[in-house]
Amino acid sequence: MHLDVQDLRNFYYRSPLGRAVQKTLRAQLSSFWPEAQGQTVAGFGFAVPFLRPYLADSRRVVGLMPGPQGVIGWPQGMPNISVLCEETLWPLETGHVDKLLVVHGLETSEQPGALLEECWRVLGPGGSALFVVPNRAGLWSRSDRTPFGFGRPYSQTQLENQLKLHNFLPERHATALYQPPSDKPFWRKTAGMWEKMGIRLSMVAAGGVLMVEATKRVQAPSGPGLRDKVRKPLGVLTPQPEAKPV
Repeated sequence: MHLDVQDLRNFYYRSPLGRAVQKTLRAQLSSFWPEAQGQTVAGFGFAVPFLRPYLADSRRVVGLMPGPQGVIGWPQGMPNISVLCEETLWPLETGHVDKLLVVHGLETSEQPGALLEECWRVLGPGGSALFVVPNRAGLWSRSDRTPFGFGRPYSQTQLENQLKLHNFLPERHATALYQPPSDKPFWRKTAGMWEKMGIRLSMVAAGGVLMVEATKRVQAPSGPGLRDKVRKPLGVLTPQPEAKPV
């Protein structure tokens, strides 16, 4: 079940809670990817609120939005880089993406396996993908007042197992959004405190969002191929007897 793009835009850009989510997740994202100098960065789902820090230095930034969700022009006041696409058929060349951010994409997809295969296809050697999903154990997945209350929430083990099934290798993980999913002034004023406390007490407190970074796993080629040995690779250098004149 995809959310409507207008609802996502209103949450992230027009509500105090959505702006707080932007701030918190951007800070966590910067710990994974502090820069993207000269790289191609793509986001799928509704990832554009978190891609702005990479506009200045990256070679290319693309915001991919699935058809059932809809698309908005982004960034405002600049040349548009957002694209409406099929959920499992992206207008990107194979192996050309260095960093891929998936937000509000995996948990709402009706074809999560095919979506992960498309993520794997576009990711280049040495690239990494960051998947942001609702935490099954957190408060945010239990409230439909935010976009994280829709779709399938995950545990860390569930998400990592699904990634491994589709040839991704989980490398790092983090949790975020320890503040309650409320617009009330008290919670907004104390949001920073809850995030700091939650990080220190992450072993006993569950954040609302899971973030897992994974790399593309490429299996070694099978079959004889290059393993066949040449019996005398330097035989051409061996002195040969001179031919007798006829």
